[in-house]
Amino acid sequence: MPFFVYRTFFLATLPFDPALLPVDGLGGEGALDAARLEAGWLRARFASPVAAWQSEIVDDAQARHPRMTPASVLIPLVLRPEGLSLLLTQRTAHLTDHAGQISFPGGRAELVDVDAIDTALRETEEEIGLHRRHIEVIGTLPEYVTGTGYKVTPVVGLVAPPFEMTPDENEVAEIFEVPLAFLMNGANHQRLSFELPEGAGRRTFYAMPYERFFIWGATAGMLRNLFHFLRA
Repeated sequence: MPFFVYRTFFLATLPFDPALLPVDGLGGEGALDAARLEAGWLRARFASPVAAWQSEIVDDAQARHPRMTPASVLIPLVLRPEGLSLLLTQRTAHLTDHAGQISFPGGRAELVDVDAIDTALRETEEEIGLHRRHIEVIGTLPEYVTGTGYKVTPVVGLVAPPFEMTPDENEVAEIFEVPLAFLMNGANHQRLSFELPEGAGRRTFYAMPYERFFIWGATAGMLRNLFHFLRA
């Protein structure tokens, strides 16, 4: 597949609740056809990504770090009878980076990892206790560079129930699922923005509120890339 690097300005913490910001607009694209949200179609799309597509850049600010830390996350698509759902976590409130936010399971690469996929699978096991034997990796998305200094590889996998999870209580406050059809509908993609202090500029990000969960920032940005990849 074509290689792109997705960059956006992303603050680990904000001096306000981003969920209280007014909505500037919506992504506006229509919902993906139901056929494109089936496991077989997804396998074929990642196996032969022939359609040209461009990852979306929502902000022109660049991450400014002398060295980017390689990391991986798993985008776990759970095979439910009613349709695919996306498994997400809410991080605990005391963490240094992205405390309390909605995230994919994952983390930084270690020397023991064979590659970016191995990082995602290992971190998923450590973070939520989901064993890799339940995960069928079907592909990866463009690297996502965060303002906090991470170069993240999103790894997409199909997760076959039944499975057990044992979350790391130090990192994970809650695990939940969102219907993939909800997330792959541009009408549910909100654009929000805020002014940085001292005239440093305006920053824009995506959010995908679902029930009591506010999915935003890097997680929403990677989901936008998945959306563009599947609709191309």
